Amino acid sequence: MTMELSPQGPQPLFLPRPKYMLFGVIALMYALVLALNESFLLDPKSPEWAHIAPFKLILLPHGLVAAFALFLGPFQFSERLRRNYPAIHKTMGYLYIAGCYLGAPIGLYIQWFEERLGTYPRSFTIATILDAGFWIFATTMALIFIRQRKIQQHRQWMIRSFACALIFLEARTLMIVFNLPETAIETVVWSCVAAAFPLADLVLQIDESLRSRARMRGRDYFSVNTVTASEVTGAAASPPPVATTATYCLPSLP
Repeated sequence: MTMELSPQGPQPLFLPRPKYMLFGVIALMYALVLALNESFLLDPKSPEWAHIAPFKLILLPHGLVAAFALFLGPFQFSERLRRNYPAIHKTMGYLYIAGCYLGAPIGLYIQWFEERLGTYPRSFTIATILDAGFWIFATTMALIFIRQRKIQQHRQWMIRSFACALIFLEARTLMIVFNLPETAIETVVWSCVAAAFPLADLVLQIDESLRSRARMRGRDYFSVNTVTASEVTGAAASPPPVATTATYCLPSLP
């Protein structure tokens, strides 16, 4: 039995959790790409419409389902949503999987179509194959593990899956931020594909390190601020020592 001496621990300096900071960066990438790269969607006179005219009918469903997956991805990592609204979390997860299984193959077909038009070389198509393949593979592994109730492994593969989904945003953000020429897009995409899994594993390592440190701080605080009840009550209950005088029996005199 233990008794807590201090009801509240020291209040540390507030800092946003790394997860929220990462999602903030992703939100900025969303806004940047929509404003500067995909703004032609709101301009019917943009010359980009002439470029996508040959495959416009398949580009629309690809854009919708892939954008849906990108939008739903961050919600899959919400502990509050998973804990308080498991049905919504599960539904969003299956919608994300559907967006992956539909968006990746359609995107691959569009890239192959553009290669036939001479827009991009074969190596760019290979990069797209790897991107789509990694995304589908990671998403499938996440689905397998959640069906087996292996939550930790499911979470790890969902992070890898979302890292592959973010390649679309990452490549365009790098092109915009560094003002790279259009000819550099192939190199940027290859770099993002190669870095997807390593970056996801880096995020996993950082997250596990932060969780471990939080657990250690919690154990240290508990051990310092709690004492056993016997230590609290024992000292008061024990009477002070009493001096005693020994009595000696002397032999009788004859």
